[in-house]
Amino acid sequence: MNVIIAGGGRTGTQLATLLNAQGHDVRVIEYRKDILAHLHHELPTEIIYEGIPTDPMVLENVDIRSAQVVAACTTSDADNLIVCFIARAMYNVPRTIARINNPRNAWLFNENFHVDCPLNQAEVMSSLIEEEMSLGDMMTLLKLRRGLYSLVEEKMVVGSKVLGIPLKELPLPDTCVIAAVIRKGQVVTPRGDMLFEIGDEVLAKLFGRILRRGHLRCGGPTGQRRERRRNVVGRRGMIR
Repeated sequence: MNVIIAGGGRTGTQLATLLNAQGHDVRVIEYRKDILAHLHHELPTEIIYEGIPTDPMVLENVDIRSAQVVAACTTSDADNLIVCFIARAMYNVPRTIARINNPRNAWLFNENFHVDCPLNQAEVMSSLIEEEMSLGDMMTLLKLRRGLYSLVEEKMVVGSKVLGIPLKELPLPDTCVIAAVIRKGQVVTPRGDMLFEIGDEVLAKLFGRILRRGHLRCGGPTGQRRERRRNVVGRRGMIR
């Protein structure tokens, strides 16, 4: 995947490091001399380009026409908006991602400026806190379609009310679909006659931001907190 990162600060550097390690074709644009000096110690020289990311000539120099993703990670909201707008309007880049530095500017980061994925740290943290409190022992693993869909995980513990009840008889809402069950390290396809066992890790797809506590609440007493498997799917794409 060809990715152009506008801004070589801590966020841009970390993003470039991760993508480069995964084998993606990454190019980082930065104009500040001190930041450039740091970049050359952190990243391969051949992926670092000096210039102002809002300058179309600079974007041409990094071959933006071949880019599949442009990530605007500068410390200026105005620059991030301009980068995304140019990327789509002038070069038809399929996917644009923009960092929001000031939460008060979040309303600007929309389709009018060709921003596909706005990343607002304050909103992300607020959402995560709200969901952790609302979902109890359930953990959000992945967000899709700007939060419209969620992939969540719930672990069966002693005292879970759904133990011994066939999946087809569980009172699940229409907005919840059981996607898979991890049992003793193996992925099991859920079927109507499946009975959950202690230790099962249930993966479910949810539609909407948050389900009320209890819709997929499979845990036992409140004191029995499950062990969180945060290495299954990390919190992805949080630009700081």
